[in-house]
Amino acid sequence: MRKPLVAGIAGVLLLTALTPLTALPASAAAATRLALPAPTGPYAVGSVDLHLVDHARPDPWVAGTTRELMVTVRYPARSATGPKTPYLAPEAARLIAEDDARTLGITADRLDYTFPTHARAGVPAAGGRRPVVLYSPSAKYPRSVGTAQLEQLAGEGYVTVAIDHTHEPAAVEFPGGRVERRVLPSGPDAGRQLIATRVADTRFVLDALETLARGGNPDAEGRALPAGLTPDVSRIGMFGHSAGGFTTGETMVSDTRLDAGADLDGSMAYSQSARQFGRVADEGLDQPFLLLSAGDHSAASDPSWQEFLAHQRGPVRTQHLPDGEHFSYTDYQVLLPRLGLDPASIAPFVGTVAPERSLATQRAALSAFFGRYLTRG
Repeated sequence: MRKPLVAGIAGVLLLTALTPLTALPASAAAATRLALPAPTGPYAVGSVDLHLVDHARPDPWVAGTTRELMVTVRYPARSATGPKTPYLAPEAARLIAEDDARTLGITADRLDYTFPTHARAGVPAAGGRRPVVLYSPSAKYPRSVGTAQLEQLAGEGYVTVAIDHTHEPAAVEFPGGRVERRVLPSGPDAGRQLIATRVADTRFVLDALETLARGGNPDAEGRALPAGLTPDVSRIGMFGHSAGGFTTGETMVSDTRLDAGADLDGSMAYSQSARQFGRVADEGLDQPFLLLSAGDHSAASDPSWQEFLAHQRGPVRTQHLPDGEHFSYTDYQVLLPRLGLDPASIAPFVGTVAPERSLATQRAALSAFFGRYLTRG
């Protein structure tokens, strides 16, 4: 984890992969029992991972390879029986735990990211055409960090799709246990390259959802899909944290298949100091948009958000979490306090807000927003 990226997306690419804190006292205890709060919607939650290969696009970060993605699709399920899915696949869990442990100054064996989520693997869907919500994580982070929010939306009746932007996280695990590691761009245009790649990733996922809606199977290995899984691609929203929020807005500028979007504490600038903003800030949107912020970051402090609000034509709502921090809008909000660390050491990441209150506030905001703009009466 790191402090908020409010100076623009280029800032994250100038940092090392992780910015360690002063080492904290390491416990000799075994891995902390990690868990996420259960979703509160009326449906059980099912889950399936898809391996998507974009044969028309070379991977921009690794020469000579084709762009491929892993996504997790969660959906309202017919029943709550069957095995629960792990938070991360085994090798990705190990490597991402090592990354996070270096930041926190603890040993990696304290972080067991294979803990069970509340979603059941591959169980039949509840049926019916369901609105869709996509999720893009922060730069350098895996798709898993939005699990608590995505399980909530799936339990309320949405098909949700979490996207891993390959070569950004410490590890992305593909079928068969193959792992792709972090390879980030560098140079003056790195931020623009990163966001452009993310937008292309998102548009390719939208293509895959259209294939799924037609009854096709976009999975590269052709693995069986859950029975009754039917996304309604005429009703699609998207949200993301940090660079994922920026990705959401930039995708909406160029792809009208997205009907509503939300930015969770993400700058819309490549460089705030040089006022190099994204198209979403410079042009605004016709679609509705939600801005969620925390701590010192808000529309009052972020010039890119001010630019966006000056140009936004569609409905817009802002909401601020004053005692939260940048990573309050990820699963770290509820996971870090479970580690038993000094609260002052994790406050720069998740603030001083009570985790349960923070998560409930966020869930309510996203549910109300997507319920208004994606649910037909």
